[in-house]
Amino acid sequence: MQIIYFFAIPLIIMAASFSVNNSKVLGRLNALAYFAILLSTFGLSINFKEPLSFFNFFYVDALSILFLFTISVVAFAAALFSIDYISKDVLSGAISEKKAKTYYLLFNLFSLSMFFVPVANNLGMVWIGIELTTLASAFLVGFYNKKASLEAAWKYIIICSVGIILALFGTIIFYYTASTHAGIRSLNWTEIVSSAKSLNVNIVKVAFLFILVGYGTKAGIAPMHTWLPDAHSQAISPVSAMLSGVLLKTAIYAILRFYVITNICVGAQFSSKLFILFGLISLGIACGFLLVQKHIKRFLAYSSIEHIGVIILGFGLGSGFALYGAFLHIFNHAVTKSLMFFGAANVVKKYKKDNMHAIRGIASAMPFTGLMLILGMFAIAGMPPFSIFFSEIFIAIGGFVKGSYLVTAFYLFFIVVIFGAIIYHLSRILFGKKPQGLAVSHEALSTKMAFIFLFIFICTVGIKVPAFLNTLIMGAVKIVTNN
Repeated sequence: MQIIYFFAIPLIIMAASFSVNNSKVLGRLNALAYFAILLSTFGLSINFKEPLSFFNFFYVDALSILFLFTISVVAFAAALFSIDYISKDVLSGAISEKKAKTYYLLFNLFSLSMFFVPVANNLGMVWIGIELTTLASAFLVGFYNKKASLEAAWKYIIICSVGIILALFGTIIFYYTASTHAGIRSLNWTEIVSSAKSLNVNIVKVAFLFILVGYGTKAGIAPMHTWLPDAHSQAISPVSAMLSGVLLKTAIYAILRFYVITNICVGAQFSSKLFILFGLISLGIACGFLLVQKHIKRFLAYSSIEHIGVIILGFGLGSGFALYGAFLHIFNHAVTKSLMFFGAANVVKKYKKDNMHAIRGIASAMPFTGLMLILGMFAIAGMPPFSIFFSEIFIAIGGFVKGSYLVTAFYLFFIVVIFGAIIYHLSRILFGKKPQGLAVSHEALSTKMAFIFLFIFICTVGIKVPAFLNTLIMGAVKIVTNN
């Protein structure tokens, strides 16, 4: 019953946020809580042998645990980073102690809703969980109550609400064909997938289009991505990492559950063409905006659209190599992009500006953050021996194995251009002469620990995928291929 920890611990910290008056103490308690969740997820990962079902409401398989582990890793890192970040905001007067308590309340509500999505068996409850992530994170996007952040929060709510309505409509259509043609009076994934061949092919095609566009809006798939650059750039920085690192992936998780049903009923060719199309559109749009972007956090947000495109394209290619690479990329992007958002947060707080044309000499002004950003720059761009390089190569190999030479050529072209854009823009702000009068700063221990924790995964997975993670990915591949 380790699954209970994912809900009980955030609820305990939410209760503690009402009674603990010191933001730094609350931050430390929060970090300890998420360390406990991480240990629980790790234990679940290494001991996993077969799917677990609780009361036919919760269902945990390899696909679920892979996403749970990814969420717990990023949430723990964000909790560590939040300790000093929120404390400094309180000391500077940017927020009050009461506002800091509100942050930890929302942080845990947001995390709890993300933990709920991968363990819910009922596809209607998955929809509710994803809707809850929108409501909780919208307050964190507009956290500072500034004009730009409030506009971004409203844009986020409106666009994602339209998407979630489309996803709800798609879920209802799936239920209609499941009840009418398979006699299933439930939205439980385990029941529908076992009778997927009995569903109406044409109705399933229509339903999956609604699901892909609806949840794809939340996932940041282009051209439904328009909320993402604003929300990620305006959200409080630890939450920017969670939005980019794991929130987008929860929507992908929901799509994958319907993807399995659709492939069994219709065949893989239908969803494959859609995924390849949206994957290439996402890569192309991200490529264009990354070349001209000036705002550092928006730059990282468009990079997330690129990587979502990489993941979706991997699932579209559908070969064993490509699927393995897509699942590995979900984890690799989560840890690498979180590290980059932490670095950007420190830079913006230090320089009091976010225009990359006005920032120089980060490596001199902030030695530790500068070093992490230099390493992170090469990692997020896809340089070996960092982890993203290998997941992107797996997808490319998968494309060649599948015989999709033109698609793979476009894919390689886009990631090469984006590689150049990332190195060009970030190297300009990292190196050069720091502004006169800008003192050299040093980060708190908790902040350094957050960076190092993520970087260990970036390096380790780049050298060799840990056995437990490899087992989870292989299990997830078997689930989406229905083997």
